[in-house]
Amino acid sequence: MKYALVTGGSRGIGRAVCVKLATMGYCVVVNYVSNEAEAQKTLQLIAEAGSIGELLKFDVSDTAAATAAIESWQEAHQGEYIEVVVNNAGIRKDNLMLWMEPEDWYKVLGISLNGFYNVTRPLLKTMLLKKYGRIINMASLSGLKGLPGQCNYSAAKGGLIASTKALAQEVGRKGVTVNAIAPGFVKTDMVDGLDEAELKKTIPLNRFGEPEEIAALVGFLASKEAGYITGECISINGGLYS
Repeated sequence: MKYALVTGGSRGIGRAVCVKLATMGYCVVVNYVSNEAEAQKTLQLIAEAGSIGELLKFDVSDTAAATAAIESWQEAHQGEYIEVVVNNAGIRKDNLMLWMEPEDWYKVLGISLNGFYNVTRPLLKTMLLKKYGRIINMASLSGLKGLPGQCNYSAAKGGLIASTKALAQEVGRKGVTVNAIAPGFVKTDMVDGLDEAELKKTIPLNRFGEPEEIAALVGFLASKEAGYITGECISINGGLYS
């Protein structure tokens, strides 16, 4: 059995990624932090895609909780390992820097950037021992371009992109690839409150992306065919920015 872990897998891009990996024969470990009903829906979609899934509840920003959850999974699956990890969990807390409260700064960085460290580090050793692994980090257009009102989100995703490039150089010789994906505007809860009609005018393809389009790229990067791609941040934004 091949295993993949997707953080923030209960909805949106994370859910689409879970389904895509299920179609590739992975048993998908679905991480979520609070909404079990939505996580159960993801499990149902995984089953409909012809595979099996497991739920793993923990807050990626909590180092102790993440370590304990992953170690518990490893103890329950002796001889097996998670060969694909998709660090997808993230939140937005938009505001101009002038009015941004400290908790909104630290919460966003905690989930996107600290979460990458908290989840990836305990999985690395086995990937290196097995000489195979795929680490895929969900960055953002905001981490490349910077967007007003998103100093926290841009900092988190920009840091994630830089860490992706650094880690790729550390583990490449052991057959582990590390890549990031930088989506633009995608139809998920993350774009709630944005003016889609106006924003579409700025996008050459004149539409928002679909979660399944992001998941398709994740699927390729997770495959053996993508074995010579590492340290990259691939934009998928309808031509808005590259």
